Amino acid sequence: MQFDVIVIGGGHAGTEAAAATARRGASTALVSFDPSTIGSMSCNPAIGGLGKGHLVREVDAFDGLIARAADVAGLHYRMLNRSKGSAVQGPRVQADRRRYAATIRTMLSRETRLTIVKGEAASLIVTGGGAAGVMLADGTALSGKAVVLATGTFLGGRIFRGELRADGGRIGEPAATRLADQLRGLSLPMARLKTGTPPRLDGRTIDWARLPVQPSDDDPWTMSPMTDRRVLPQLSCAVTRTNARTHEIIAGALDRSPLFSGAIGAQGPRYCPSIEDKIHRFADRDGHQVFLEPEGIDDRLVYPNGISTSLPDDVQREMIASIEGLERARIVTPGYAVEYDHIDPRALDRSLAVPAMPGLYMAGQVNGTTGYEEAAAQGLVAGLNAAAHACGLAPVGFDRATSYIGVMVDDLTLQGVTEPYRMLTARAEYRLHLRANNAETRLSAVAAAAGCLSSARLERMRVRERARGEVDEWLGQTRTPHELRLAGAEVALDGTRRTLAEWLRFAQVTPAQLLQGLEAEASVVGEAVEDARYAPYLERQAAEVASLHDEQVRLSNAIDYGAIAGLSNEMVERLSAAMPDTLAAASRIRGVTPAALTAILLHVRRRAA
Repeated sequence: MQFDVIVIGGGHAGTEAAAATARRGASTALVSFDPSTIGSMSCNPAIGGLGKGHLVREVDAFDGLIARAADVAGLHYRMLNRSKGSAVQGPRVQADRRRYAATIRTMLSRETRLTIVKGEAASLIVTGGGAAGVMLADGTALSGKAVVLATGTFLGGRIFRGELRADGGRIGEPAATRLADQLRGLSLPMARLKTGTPPRLDGRTIDWARLPVQPSDDDPWTMSPMTDRRVLPQLSCAVTRTNARTHEIIAGALDRSPLFSGAIGAQGPRYCPSIEDKIHRFADRDGHQVFLEPEGIDDRLVYPNGISTSLPDDVQREMIASIEGLERARIVTPGYAVEYDHIDPRALDRSLAVPAMPGLYMAGQVNGTTGYEEAAAQGLVAGLNAAAHACGLAPVGFDRATSYIGVMVDDLTLQGVTEPYRMLTARAEYRLHLRANNAETRLSAVAAAAGCLSSARLERMRVRERARGEVDEWLGQTRTPHELRLAGAEVALDGTRRTLAEWLRFAQVTPAQLLQGLEAEASVVGEAVEDARYAPYLERQAAEVASLHDEQVRLSNAIDYGAIAGLSNEMVERLSAAMPDTLAAASRIRGVTPAALTAILLHVRRRAA
């Protein structure tokens, strides 16, 4: 069978890649062990969060799947960091696991250029040093001009739970062993990483009445602007905590944990550690929060977010029974860890192609990342550019000044990984501009130029552009302080006539006092107001970013990098060891991102003031 692009893997990276290639006009094959599992949420049943929600909105701006599917399945909406500025707020949707996967499969079925192929991708077909297709385990050859590898945790995947060892990328599903062997034989730079998941509980056995609840947000925001309302009834989550007894149980069984016995040697995600790691690394803590998240409207399973583990079954049962509200909770599926192969992402270019093997693209956890959102965003990048390679189209680039996707691609391909990469708002030095609520404005024109927007999206883009033009024209009008006083604003009568956009920067002035009579979509007005208020800070931010590689910015050898907000533990360790003498020298330390350099620069300037 002949295709333009072949995508291996039906997870979040693979589905976005396949949909993106099809939207750009490429005939596409999506190869999956089991098509009924396409779109499955392997770990937590949620989409978005801090930094991650930005990625979801950016993928959605390219007509991606993840945000719209989350809305169809959304049973709990929560805007994280609501008390802080919108630049660091993170939309998060708790999804009905079954409905989410079913929606992804339905959306894929509507792509006329996409064919789902059931089978195991046993090996790449390599011709002239480049990827020319895929050979299935049953001997079927799929020819293609480009291949996207989106294997998640399945590439050489191995499952661990206590003394249990089994090949697999997800419980009950086989690993892609033969493909892993071939990639290693091709001398691609490969390594191992680890992730994990908590036990799933029977919600009917949880004592909900004893636990504080966390309701869904009342305001009816949605993950995608193409969704006009929430579809499902909204459920509440509950919160409990581990305690001294829980920690005692875990500590007494660390010798039976594969993480501590030496069975697993790979590094796991720093920002989502197992409960074993938590009680070992933070021995002074008397407890850790556990969020009890329902997995579906009509599903009894509950996901206890915060206690990922690979301890033996008997220890997991004892651990769960020690937690308030879970004393009688029944484990339906025990937690486990997965160790898997990944490629060093420094072997990729910014299109997520492998230059050493033309036609081969990588997306998702195979690139050393963690999370649905990071995978989906990489799938979009790889899919758009695989279609470009196969069909002679213009490549699509993302830069860190205009997107979190660009931040991630830049971090991965330049810095590499020593642990699973997770998106954080602190990684973006332009985060004041890269807000989750302005992704459409930032990226719609790029998406339209790439030819991957539906007619409905294009119409929405045109309507929003007209509306934004009208709002900007309105905010360009000028008013005197006296006129503002008449509108109810307690401003000083300094005699200076200012534009409405400039007046919005005054704390005493509200949008309602300036926008009476303006008729426009609320989201467009809100975005324009935020842009006006952020404008001075954006100018200052641009100047700061321009200084990041300045050899003249001296760094004291007495800097306490651990006291600088926004630096990861890994960065603190490397900077403290190297003690660079200039900011430019700090920029050359592996793993130190532009966002981290900005934080260091601000720290130096505050100390000097």
